[in-house]
Amino acid sequence: MYTLSRYERTHDISLANDCDTDYIKQLRSYLHNRIIDSMEDESVELLKDRAFVRRRLEEIISGLESNRRANLSNKQIEQLKNDVYEELNGLGPISQLMIDPAVTDILINGAEEIWVERNGSLTRTELYFDDEDHLRRFLDRIVSMQGRHLDARQPTIDTRLEDGSRLHAVIPPLCAKGIVVSIRRFHSERMTATNLVDSGFISDDMLRFLQIAINAGINTVIAGSAGAGKTSLLNAISGFIPTGERIVTVEETAELKLQHPHVIPLEARPANSDGNGNISLRDLVRTALRMRADRIIVGEVRGEEVLEMLQAMNIGHDGSLTTVHANSPHDVLSRLETLALMGDNGLNLTVVRQMIAASVQLIVQVMRFRDGSRRVVSISELLPGDDNYSVRELFHFENQGQSDEGVIRGQHVANGNQSVLAEILQSKGFAVAAFNELLQGNSR
Repeated sequence: MYTLSRYERTHDISLANDCDTDYIKQLRSYLHNRIIDSMEDESVELLKDRAFVRRRLEEIISGLESNRRANLSNKQIEQLKNDVYEELNGLGPISQLMIDPAVTDILINGAEEIWVERNGSLTRTELYFDDEDHLRRFLDRIVSMQGRHLDARQPTIDTRLEDGSRLHAVIPPLCAKGIVVSIRRFHSERMTATNLVDSGFISDDMLRFLQIAINAGINTVIAGSAGAGKTSLLNAISGFIPTGERIVTVEETAELKLQHPHVIPLEARPANSDGNGNISLRDLVRTALRMRADRIIVGEVRGEEVLEMLQAMNIGHDGSLTTVHANSPHDVLSRLETLALMGDNGLNLTVVRQMIAASVQLIVQVMRFRDGSRRVVSISELLPGDDNYSVRELFHFENQGQSDEGVIRGQHVANGNQSVLAEILQSKGFAVAAFNELLQGNSR
């Protein structure tokens, strides 16, 4: 049996034997510290060996029971073993949420408040961290694995977990509530075009329209709010890009999982603790322009990189794609204008609009409804003018109200408009009869 150390003999854990919540919290913290303390002369890699950790914990708990008479049930002992292992190698209290395929976001508002989003709805869980110190240890371990740290000089951080999920954290004094952590889950399963149609996200006619447009090299912007499905749609329609083309992707944090055989992913790098080493999205788009890319895909434009993205769309990278946060096709144009003007003080609005008009051809608007469902609500084309431009809607979602159960009802329909894209397709040698039938809602 494992011999009690001086640490165990002097550390007071002889609390009430009724194994209440406070007792379990302190016991879990004690076991976590004790097993690390017992590993001083052994390889830290052993901490990743679940069987070893469980054996060592059994020894410590056995010694604890005989000397402190802790009244632990077998179920509580098993739970303690799992909890401590997850503290050492996993994600602690939220480990079970990270394996739930229905969870898309995990929101930690201080130690005692953990929320999740499932199917578009936020609910509070019964999970919690023991205290702020427990939450800080959890966060520091994740951040240190990335070679970074959180302190008063750097009180916020964006990073990525091992499974690809994105983590953003804010610590006091920036947030009076305490440590706040937001995790956007990364799901490894691919959302196919067929899945999108079956779920009602998009209609078959709209998808076939996008297939023709993407295959023909129409520059496309996908717009919507956070969590509306922009990345899911981009991943799905990437399968329409001809397999003989080379794609270079540019992202702040890798999320794209393109369905294409020839993809070169580039990922931005934040500055280190000394403020050096930053590689921005703008730097990467410039790099992509030199990599013999047929198409450049920017996961999301949110800054000055929009200028390079527009240039890529206009100088031989036909069919490039990007996403942007915007609530309508008109908002997309305003957003692109604002970002471009912020990125280069030497530009004026007229020049920026000319750049956008020469680059963007199609805008796909996605939306998350109050019932949690997500849909493509509009597909529009950009119509350049002399000094300005306008958008013409080709497809839209016709909202037919809400059912008694709160489910949004409706259908996707074609607007019946002609499209200038037909002329572009024809000039590239594509047949336009089927394309025009889709626009009129006469497809078979």
